[in-house]
Amino acid sequence: MLYGVRQVPFGPTLRCKGKMCQPTITGVSAARRPMTGRTNRTARPRAPLSRERVLQTAIKRADQGGIASLSMRKVGQELGVEAMALYYHFKNKDEVLDGMIDLVFSEIDSPPSGADWAAALRQRAISVREVLSRHRWAIGLMESRANPGPATLRHHDAVLGSLRAAGFSLEMAAHVYSLLDSYLYGFALQEKNMPFDTSDEVADVARRMLEPFPVDEYPNIGAMIEHAMKPGYDFSDEFEFGLDLILDGLERAREAA
Repeated sequence: MLYGVRQVPFGPTLRCKGKMCQPTITGVSAARRPMTGRTNRTARPRAPLSRERVLQTAIKRADQGGIASLSMRKVGQELGVEAMALYYHFKNKDEVLDGMIDLVFSEIDSPPSGADWAAALRQRAISVREVLSRHRWAIGLMESRANPGPATLRHHDAVLGSLRAAGFSLEMAAHVYSLLDSYLYGFALQEKNMPFDTSDEVADVARRMLEPFPVDEYPNIGAMIEHAMKPGYDFSDEFEFGLDLILDGLERAREAA
């Protein structure tokens, strides 16, 4: 023992005071020395980065903040990785948008084979509107992709197949598809940009709109506002009213062909 320090072969140094000894390593008490090199066995391992995870995270971000909030850097931050890691799965942001739109199409009910064409397309239209109400950022992008994915192509093929199986010529099927989607996307865009989110807000919005003008200057608009303020009125009901008019007209055109 030298100056109160006892050397122990093949082990830590023991620092003793009287009969009490405590192991030390390079001058630091073993009891106080911070533990290094150990992993927390209870920590949950990070899920591996995949194309599906990237797309789902990108869609979630767009749902919350709109398409303008989307960037490779921000998606990477959400996933806990650098933006460069995303380029292992995608060439660029456009390819991410292609994948996002394909996932949106996969949520839409496609017309089942053998079903009545009008009932099937009515349900498909209602499904499109419901999906777009969840993903409002997608309204202007649904038909904009130059590289559509398999879900997108399957959906379009099923719609055309339903129309052709009902007896519509290929030329007429093109007319029908264009008409239906123009109505669908147009209504969805109008609904997205309305200055109110619920029917309960209509009265307040209308009051602010007409407040600067004399009461009787716009009597027809006033009457429409009164109609919209009646119990049970819901602007979203206008969608199915217009849809049924279109389908009825298309059925007459099919029978006349």
